[in-house]
Amino acid sequence: MLLCSGLAGCAVGPDYHQPSAPGVSGYTASPLPGTTRAADGVSQQFVTGEDISGDWWTLFRSPELNSLINTALQNNPNLLAAQNSLLEAEENVRAEQGAFFPSLSGNFQAERQKPSSAELATAGGSLTNVGPVNVPPFSLYNASVSVSYSPDVFGLTRRQVESLQAQADYQRYELEAAYLTLTSNIVTAAVAEASLNAQIAATKQIIAIDQSQLDILNKQFSYGGVAMADVLSEQAALASATATLPPLESQLAQERNQLADYVGTYPANFHVEDFTLASLNLPGSVPVSVPSALVNQRPDIQAAAAQLHEASANVGVATANMLPQIELSANVGQEALQMGKLFTSENMLWSLVAGITQPIFEGGTLNAKRKASIAALRAAGAQYQVTVLAAFQNVANALQALQFDADTLAANQLAAQTSAHSLQVTQSQVQLGGQPFTAVLTAQSTYQNAVIAEVRAEASRLADTAALYQALGGGWWHRDDAAIASNPCCGLIP
Repeated sequence: MLLCSGLAGCAVGPDYHQPSAPGVSGYTASPLPGTTRAADGVSQQFVTGEDISGDWWTLFRSPELNSLINTALQNNPNLLAAQNSLLEAEENVRAEQGAFFPSLSGNFQAERQKPSSAELATAGGSLTNVGPVNVPPFSLYNASVSVSYSPDVFGLTRRQVESLQAQADYQRYELEAAYLTLTSNIVTAAVAEASLNAQIAATKQIIAIDQSQLDILNKQFSYGGVAMADVLSEQAALASATATLPPLESQLAQERNQLADYVGTYPANFHVEDFTLASLNLPGSVPVSVPSALVNQRPDIQAAAAQLHEASANVGVATANMLPQIELSANVGQEALQMGKLFTSENMLWSLVAGITQPIFEGGTLNAKRKASIAALRAAGAQYQVTVLAAFQNVANALQALQFDADTLAANQLAAQTSAHSLQVTQSQVQLGGQPFTAVLTAQSTYQNAVIAEVRAEASRLADTAALYQALGGGWWHRDDAAIASNPCCGLIP
């Protein structure tokens, strides 16, 4: 026992160390500006090192969005699955930790039996000279306690617990990723719905302008003021604008159905007010986490680190399986023919057993498994690097998108204002005979494209802001999502 206690301090296999943060000082090749260009009266400020709120979506100042996300966090089945996967992993850790302690079991057995003459002959010799013996039935009582213990000499149990704990860590960060993905998707879907509502409204306005122009042309044609070709051209323009409306309405319906799915309800039961661009406010300042902090903030990076930790522990498990395994056991009990004499000293029995098992020949299986675990460790290390690189790319993309979204929106707003004024002037000139009617068609097409582009640019700015919060980790460290998962409520099993 002393020898086992002394050896129990060592655990074969590599000890896991958290990978160090990348040695970079920024996300983009060129430094970011302090603020973006002012567009729609708002410029965004990049604040380096600012912390991220756990409920970052409230920064869009939309009560409807906040309510929708709160409902989704309570009802989304993907979150429920992630929560219970975490619970399962944590209970598996607790189950494996039981191997650190001795196993104790008690047994009581009462038996009534009648042996035959043949059994007695086998036990006590031939009955040829004695003759048949009729033994009356008797009772046999047995009470015992068994103890078994496997000293963790080479750290097999510790590495197995370490592997399962890494799996639990992975499930925890998968839960955080599920929260982040769900909230980000809802914000993005709300922005997409608002954009589609604005595009539909703009398209209907353009259709109304085209219809008004067609009515004017029909009157002028009845008076002989314009040619039939002009009327047909305007009819074609109206039909073309009208044809763009059903696809937008179809996309809007799909976004509504997607929001219903996020909330965890059926489309027929989803009744929420439509989102508009006016109901979503652009955050004036956005955080820019320092690169060294990003690896701790991104749940996907932490999940990849947990998989690397698991692979490291599995190398130790495979190594320990090649080494001797020690088993200690003890049994003490009482056995008697009468219940009243069961616990007397003369009816006591006991045994002590110590054993050691050393694999000698396994056909190369154990060595191959160890080599496979080492290869898996290297693969997990490479996958961790892939995840880190992708995370930094996400942040860089979001930061640069916000920078250029402001420029795009400002340009599209100017284009929409200019094209609207150009359409009015062109319509007046055509009515006075100063321009051919084809100029109106061109001005109408330019105005339509400019209005739709402005709406999309405004929506992109909102969506890319949400993408930045998602890329930076979403502030999950300010919430206690794991504690919520550890407190299951009713209705978990459908």
